[in-house]
Amino acid sequence: MHALVERFRTRLVPALLLALGLALLGSGLLSYATAVESAPEAVALPTHDPLPTIDPSIVLPGSSAGTAEPTFPPDRVATRVVLRRLKIDLPVIAQPPSAGAFPLCDVALYFTDLGQPGSGRATYIYAHARRGMFLPILTASQDHNGQKLIGQTVEVYTSDNMLFLYQIAEVRRHVREMTGAYADDIGRLWLQTSEGPNDSYPKVQVVADDVSSAPADPDAAHPKAHPRQCQ
Repeated sequence: MHALVERFRTRLVPALLLALGLALLGSGLLSYATAVESAPEAVALPTHDPLPTIDPSIVLPGSSAGTAEPTFPPDRVATRVVLRRLKIDLPVIAQPPSAGAFPLCDVALYFTDLGQPGSGRATYIYAHARRGMFLPILTASQDHNGQKLIGQTVEVYTSDNMLFLYQIAEVRRHVREMTGAYADDIGRLWLQTSEGPNDSYPKVQVVADDVSSAPADPDAAHPKAHPRQCQ
C-alpha cells in the first residue's frame, strides 16, 4: 500500500498537474503576473525579446515532425517560470550586458554559466524578493524554514515550446555560494532570491527535482518581457 501511495504521489500527481495546467492555458484562463511595485529612479527599458528564433519547419536529426526532440537543443533557454501556489508567473530572460550587473526587475533571469532544462546540468533562475517577483519565495522560506514549499510544483517553459515540471525538494536559507548548483550533474532546477536589499545579504535557494516534460502551447512558452532597471 505504501508503494502504491508513493507511486501515486511521485508519478500520477505531477502528470495530472501538467494536464490541468495545459488545459487551463488552452482555455485562456491563466494570465501572466505583472509586478506592481515601483522603484525610486526606475529607468524604463524597451520591450525585450531574449529568445532565439525557433524555426518549426526544421526537423532535428533523430526526430520526426510533430514529436518532441529527446536530445537537448543547443539553443534552448528558459522563457517562463510559474509557481501557481505562490502566484508567481514571470518571463525569464538573460541579463543584457547593457543593463549592468544589478538584476533587472519585473522578470526572472537565468544564469548563463550553468545549464537549461533537459541539459543534465543545473538550471539556475533568480529574481528580486519584491512584489510581483520572487518575494513569495522569501516569505515562505521564513515560515518553518520553508517546509510548506516542499512538494510544490514549478513549471518552466522553454524557447523551443516545451514545458518542464519540477517538484521542490529542498529549501536552503542563508546561502552565500553556488557550489551545489555547479556540482549538479542531474539537471535540477535552482531558484534564488535575496534575503536583503543588496548583494551583501545571503540568498535563499529552492531546489527542485525534474519530474516530466511535454510540448507546450507556443503562446504560453513565449511571454512578453518588459524588464526595467531598479534600485
